[in-house]
Amino acid sequence: MDLEDNLLMMPGPVPVPPRVLRAMSKPMINHRGAQFSGIYDDCRRILADVFKTENDIFVLSGSGTASMEAAVGCIADKDDRIISIENGKFGERFKDLASRYGSVVPLEFEWGSSVDLDMLEAQLQEGAKAVTMVHNETSAGILNPAEQVGKLAKKYGALFIMDGVTSLGGDNVFVDDWGVDVAVVGSQKCIGAPPGLSMLSVSEAAFDAMEKENLPYYLDLKACKKSADKEKTQTPYTPAIPLFYALQESLHIIEEEGMDARIARHHKGAAAVRAAMDAMGIEMFPQLSEYSAYSNTVSAMKAPAGMDSETLKKEMMKSGITIAGGQAHLKGKIFRIGSMANVSYRDILSTLQQIEVVFKKNGVVSELGPATEAAIEVLYK
Repeated sequence: MDLEDNLLMMPGPVPVPPRVLRAMSKPMINHRGAQFSGIYDDCRRILADVFKTENDIFVLSGSGTASMEAAVGCIADKDDRIISIENGKFGERFKDLASRYGSVVPLEFEWGSSVDLDMLEAQLQEGAKAVTMVHNETSAGILNPAEQVGKLAKKYGALFIMDGVTSLGGDNVFVDDWGVDVAVVGSQKCIGAPPGLSMLSVSEAAFDAMEKENLPYYLDLKACKKSADKEKTQTPYTPAIPLFYALQESLHIIEEEGMDARIARHHKGAAAVRAAMDAMGIEMFPQLSEYSAYSNTVSAMKAPAGMDSETLKKEMMKSGITIAGGQAHLKGKIFRIGSMANVSYRDILSTLQQIEVVFKKNGVVSELGPATEAAIEVLYK
């Protein structure tokens, strides 16, 4: 099947609009000149509204993991106590990154289960330089309590480093109000651009905490600030210029839609997926508490009895629709549907209709229609 006909319904990369792809074909420019400076400034201006912050914002030529490493690599020294919250694959990644720079205190929960805030507070009472957490854990489809974690971190004088890779640009994130000292987002998720860039906001307190002698070289956030503060805004090292073109165009799309409308669209899309699953008797994977919620950008469901998720993925791919399965020990046990960035209601309905067909073919459901009707009721009511 032609790749142009394939529908990406995974938790990133996401479908990229033609106007964004066209933007990448612009001629190369001087990355130390006024034209690039204007692009960078424009991106940072719009990102400030996405992040809801007055903190410094930087764009790195590297995926979200690069910005995650920049955050912990610049802040954590070998003897610094870093509490790393894990309830999914990317929380595990944050923990592993932090362990290379500081003394990690892992706060581990079953993937897809909720964070125990009392356990976090007990660890904070013993002292910590920082807390790391993934806001929207796509590996498990759960939205973690960033606001509450931010308050606890501030109460005990710890920095809060948050992975917002799959929430910023698609869900409510209030960096300043929540006390997030470093927040990270990737270009290929809710921002709706191609992979390869990541953006992060950095508070004054986070900069003050960068006391170690040997900061990372390429991922030095102090160097990012020094370059961004120049008369002509720039990056410390050569940026991926075509990706900056794409990022600027994607951010213009966000600005045209408006953040409130964009967030409402993401919420409705995920609610439609959940309604369809409920209509088919498919169980959601996350185990929620009063402080957690289902993700509004990617839905994670348990594979139905008698059909593993890898089979479902293959059957969906035959129809040109790419969904995701589970990672690591969840492989074959769950499936995930992304509904972020440029995914339309039509895309969501097409995916749900085809899942219903595959389930009918494999004896999971007895009739076609209820799931699609349930989704339509949510999307167009």
